Formats: sequence, C-alpha cells, structure tokens
Amino acid sequence: MNTTTRGWLQGLIGVAIFSGSLPATRLAVAGFDPLLLTALRATIAGGLALMVLLALRPSTPARGDWPGLALGAAGVVLAFPLLTALALQHITAARSIVFIGLLPLATALFGVLRGGERPRPAFWLFALAGSACVAAFAGYQAPDQASAATTRGDLLMIAAVAACGYGYAEGGRLSRRLGGWQVICWMLVLALPAMAGWSLLAPAPDWSGIPLPAWLGLAYVSLFSMLIGFVFWYRGLALGGIAAVGQLQLLQPFLGLVLAAWLLHEPVSPAMLAATLGVVACVAAARRLAAAAPQRSPT
Repeated sequence: MNTTTRGWLQGLIGVAIFSGSLPATRLAVAGFDPLLLTALRATIAGGLALMVLLALRPSTPARGDWPGLALGAAGVVLAFPLLTALALQHITAARSIVFIGLLPLATALFGVLRGGERPRPAFWLFALAGSACVAAFAGYQAPDQASAATTRGDLLMIAAVAACGYGYAEGGRLSRRLGGWQVICWMLVLALPAMAGWSLLAPAPDWSGIPLPAWLGLAYVSLFSMLIGFVFWYRGLALGGIAAVGQLQLLQPFLGLVLAAWLLHEPVSPAMLAATLGVVACVAAARRLAAAAPQRSPT
C-alpha cells in the first residue's frame, strides 16, 4: 500500500469517527450548557492527551511550531465545538450536518494558504461541484421555515466550518513533520489549562438531572471527536495531502445523517442516496487530480 493510499484510508477512518460528532453533540446539549460542554470535552480529551505524551515522550515541537499548534487548537478544540453546540440549540442535527459538506472546500482553501499546496485547476471544479451537491441537498433535505433562530444557527455553522477548516489545514501541515497523534495531543495540552479552569469556574448543573444519552454524547465527543478521530485524520492529511484527503469530508454529512436518523430518529429522505452518489464521484475525481498535483514549500 503506497503512502497516498494509506493517507486516504486513515482519512476515511477519521471522517467515519467525525460523522458521529454532531449527533453526539445534539445528545449532549440536551443535558449540558454549550459553554460547559465545550470546556468539559476539551478538558477530558486534554487530560488523556497529556497522559499519552507523558507515556510515549515524543520530541518536543520546535519553537516555530507552537504558534501553528495554538492557532490550530483555537479552531478545532475551542471554536468548532463551541459554535456547533450553540448552533444545535437553534437548528436540528440534520440541518447542521449538511453544512459539514462545505468543510472540504474550507480545508482546501486553508491548505493552499497554510500548507503550500497547489492543486490543479480541475481539482477546484470537482471540489466546488461536490460542495454544490451538498448545498442542493441541504436545501432539499431541510427546508426549515425561515426564522431568526434558524438563520442564527446557520450562521454559527458557517463560522464553525471556517474555524474547523483552518484547524484541519494547520494540523495537516504540522503533521508532516510532527506526526498526526502528536499534533492533536499537543493542541489539546496547550488548551488544557484554559479549558480546565473554564470547567471549574462554570456554573455547576444539576448533575443528577442530566440524562444518560447526554453523558454518552459527552463521552463520544471527548474521546472520539476530540482525540481518536484526529489521530487518523491528521495522519491522513499529512500522507495524502490536505486538499486531496480533505475531499473525504464530503461523505461526512451523509454518514452523519444516517447516524442522526438512527440515534435521534430524524427523517432522512431518499434524496440522500442520489446526492451521495454525486459526492462520491466528486471525491474520486478530486483524488485523481490531486494525487499528481505539485506542491510548493509553505511560506
């Protein structure tokens, strides 16, 4: 198995794990305030990451790596979890999930800016086509009546996608040198003091009144969404290319909708199958075009 194929395989595993993030967050916000949920999930994941670093003792990042680690942590440890938790107070999980289809385009854009990648022009056509499939599916799948709350939720999801795309690109760039699991562990540990303090200072809820599904949602987003998924994802971005492997995120909305239908009993229309076929075709074409695309050294 060559390096590119291994990158795509690990990226696919990461996407499968991330697909459960929004349904799990939807479960968690039923029992936890979004601010507290963001702090708790990062604190739990950060504590585990610290234990991993202490046990395995990888090389300490170079001085020039720390700004990128801090900015990446701001995107994927703080901004994305907080913005999605806030959004899910206003819109359904199904509606929020379809916005994740815009992540490949955001990741590719930041991959160009931060990762030094230069995909072929045709790559962008398929990236835009895949995103257009998701946008069309979003309009068909979740035709919510216009309201201030829905608009607020949509805008929060767009901001979350931008923050996550940047964090993915930054982490993928650093993973080429540091390794995937090292990058997410260092990001989580960097954020740990602030998140742990936030958890302690936040108003305490009625712990006994939090339902079991909310606890399970917290456990999933803390262990899988914040740590394990990133181990595979950042490694995949490093091996296969940020812009190329990032297109696998086009599959995430549809995997997430299956989970939303199963866990949250939200309806999923047959249009999902047709849209998925179009997205898979775009991913395959984007992969072929990006695989041989030259890269320049990042500035």
